[in-house]
Amino acid sequence: MKKVLLALLVIFTVTLYALDVGIVLPTKDEPRWVQDETRFREALKDTNYSVEVLFSQGSPARERQNVEALLSKGIKVLIICPQDAVAAAGTVEMAKKAGVQVISYDRLILQTKAVDYFVTFDSVEVGRAQGRFLVEHATGKNNPLYLYAGALSDNNAFLFFQGAWEILQPKIADGTFRIINSSEAVKLQNKKELTREEMAKIIGQVTTDWSFTVARRKAEDNLTRARKTDKGTVFILAPNDGTARAIADAFRQDRDVKKYYVTGQDAEKASIQYIIDGKQSMTVFKDVRILVKDAINVAQFLLKGIKLITPQSYDNGVKMVPAIQSEIQVVTKDNVRDVLINSNYYKKSDFRW
Repeated sequence: MKKVLLALLVIFTVTLYALDVGIVLPTKDEPRWVQDETRFREALKDTNYSVEVLFSQGSPARERQNVEALLSKGIKVLIICPQDAVAAAGTVEMAKKAGVQVISYDRLILQTKAVDYFVTFDSVEVGRAQGRFLVEHATGKNNPLYLYAGALSDNNAFLFFQGAWEILQPKIADGTFRIINSSEAVKLQNKKELTREEMAKIIGQVTTDWSFTVARRKAEDNLTRARKTDKGTVFILAPNDGTARAIADAFRQDRDVKKYYVTGQDAEKASIQYIIDGKQSMTVFKDVRILVKDAINVAQFLLKGIKLITPQSYDNGVKMVPAIQSEIQVVTKDNVRDVLINSNYYKKSDFRW
């Protein structure tokens, strides 16, 4: 099915002179979304597409204003990554009533029928990759495990945590890991498959809100409360690169922490430098170039009135949304050159070696 879809994409990738696309991203304050903006502009610079990229700066109200502004300019396709998965439902319903086709980008918009397609990475697999990395580096029993998660308002935070928990839970149950900073996770440590409500209780305790500041403060608070026996060599599930760097900074400054393994995702430049310097253990690389290309290609299909049959779909609470997933890859100090430099995603000169 994947090969068929890719073949169709090649066949129908044509120059569209009347394409007006509005792109709405969550915030310009996080490097990840600046990456996406850059990749969109690079992908579209040699085309005749009429495109505008707007940022919601962490505000669902601003997000709605951005969509209203784009509608006033006559867009035909809206590519939107929601700040709040539920709050965005009303916004895209407004766009749908105006005859606009809606692509949910990277994060799934929930509780609405007004989403035509979802272009994403396999978020559950991202969490699994993070969990596997921690498991692969753990030896013996009773290893301190600190859990952190994204924002409760972001459906992806649940998917990331779901994947990580799937891998980590058996090793928690058999005593390899000992959860330090979540009483809710401790209560559920013998349950492999969690309900969304159960995950919400855990995430509510360990959420970073995708904020560097919140993550750093929460990590410092956890370390202050932790006993010396909760330190030593520790294992840290951090949801993304920004929070990973913040959490790593806090753990590195605690004299009782001798070594730490910390996960991340997005392959942000700052975190790649941390990996090179030995301050961050890994990141899950999600090649934004592929995600952007998929979104643009889906937009072209929608404008031509072509319905795609996709190999995946996601339940947003109201409908099964057809989805196209891009692959992910784990990056560590051992393969960073091959994956990110040799592929021309970044330049060697972007980093200190």
